[in-house]
Amino acid sequence: MYANTGLGSTAAGATTLAQGAEAAGFESMWTVEHVVVPSGYQSAYPYDPSGKMAGGAEEFDLPDPLVWLAYAAAVTTKIKLATGILVLPQRNPLIVAKEVATIDHLSGGRMVLGVGVGWLAEEFAALGVPFSGRGDRLDEYIEALRRLWTQDKASMHGEHVRFDNCISRPRPAHGTVPVVIGGHTAAAARRAGRLGDGFFPGTAGADQLAELFRIMRDAAEQAGRDPSSIELIAGGGRPGDETYARIEALAKLGVSRVVVPAMTPDRLDSAGHALAERFGLD
Repeated sequence: MYANTGLGSTAAGATTLAQGAEAAGFESMWTVEHVVVPSGYQSAYPYDPSGKMAGGAEEFDLPDPLVWLAYAAAVTTKIKLATGILVLPQRNPLIVAKEVATIDHLSGGRMVLGVGVGWLAEEFAALGVPFSGRGDRLDEYIEALRRLWTQDKASMHGEHVRFDNCISRPRPAHGTVPVVIGGHTAAAARRAGRLGDGFFPGTAGADQLAELFRIMRDAAEQAGRDPSSIELIAGGGRPGDETYARIEALAKLGVSRVVVPAMTPDRLDSAGHALAERFGLD
């Protein structure tokens, strides 16, 4: 369930949503990200026909995804904590490695790191980060994260990341953190096949998802990886007949996790029970 917008952007709302989702049986909470939203941006938002976020609104509270998940971790005990997605090319990978490992360590291994290249060129400009070449940076940053999480004294000498004998502690609770590749483009699908523990194309239709999953599997095989080891994730809607039909279609494509929109507190419990009953979940 997406969680760090709307009601989830307040302290009381975040607590209510996190604890309510956990009690209702939801498996994970997902956070979205923008460091800033430059007013009047012209970049096209890829997940709405309007090309704009949040119905065209520019001014809305959007807490930092990792800080929000740390807050949620402190008021829950078992629900997974995920970014969907973190715009990793905008951030220093060594700092991200420390932040994510810390949340994972303190939460008992509940982090899932969803990452993507980002789409808002004006945001990159405001941060002083080049928009071009962000795909190559993302690839290197993922490698840097994994080295820092798993090696005692990590080193890397890439085009965008260079460090020697760096010790980053604490380690993730289970040795590393799953990295999910977000995006609904062929490039994202290929990246997921090469590098991802999971692939999250968002809310694309079944035909588009089927093609993206095919591209991902081909890329995995070309990289010498087992495509079945890469988890498939997709977006859904609020519980109801239309969403049930989408979930059933997604399951046939191999999707094992569906992320739904945030709900009001009074709907969490009934929605959780409805989904569990419909699909035979524990």
